[in-house]
Amino acid sequence: MSDDGQIKTVLWDIDGTLLVTGGAGAVAWQRAFEERWGVEANIEEHTQAGMTDPEIAAIIFREVIGREGSDEERASAIAGYLSHLEDAVNESSGYRVMPGIEEVLPRLAEQGVLQGIVTGNIEAAAQIKLARGNLNRYFQFGGYGSDSSDRTEVTRKALERGEGVLGSALDLNAAISVGDTPRDVSAGHGAGIRVVGVATGAYSVDQQREAGADWPIADVTNGFPV
Repeated sequence: MSDDGQIKTVLWDIDGTLLVTGGAGAVAWQRAFEERWGVEANIEEHTQAGMTDPEIAAIIFREVIGREGSDEERASAIAGYLSHLEDAVNESSGYRVMPGIEEVLPRLAEQGVLQGIVTGNIEAAAQIKLARGNLNRYFQFGGYGSDSSDRTEVTRKALERGEGVLGSALDLNAAISVGDTPRDVSAGHGAGIRVVGVATGAYSVDQQREAGADWPIADVTNGFPV
């Protein structure tokens, strides 16, 4: 923690942490691969929570189409995904913002806490998902799957951009990330910050504890450290 004991920077994961889209991402991927390659791509059968969008595209090529996609093909797949994502998000009956988020984000903003995004989504996809819940307004910077397929590097990039917004070096002892998967925990620790592990996704509080989360909690309504 910082010298004065305060947390001054919070990085937020999106899917399963800030919100769920009700499967809109999977729908968009399916539509993209059906449209471009005529295959049924059920990403839930082939991917795990916490993967980056570029990882997902590569896995679908390898496991569904049966070969490695070229750079151009993976770029085309991601473009197709983005072209369908906004409609899929807006159509989703299962879209919801997670408990306590709509109260915590403005409170932290009022306290002067620097807030950013750290996510496996490429930046354009992140903005589409946040927009329906009107959450974009709370985040001044971010690290995205378009920066790297490695979640630790994505977290480091987010911290670097936070320094650009602040205009000075961030105190890593005063920075935390919030995520719902063990990948989020290892990425935060790999980047030198502590992690809140919320059980609002596929992993329980006990699993977050086992993964090494510094604060394993059910959701941000109780036990959130800021």
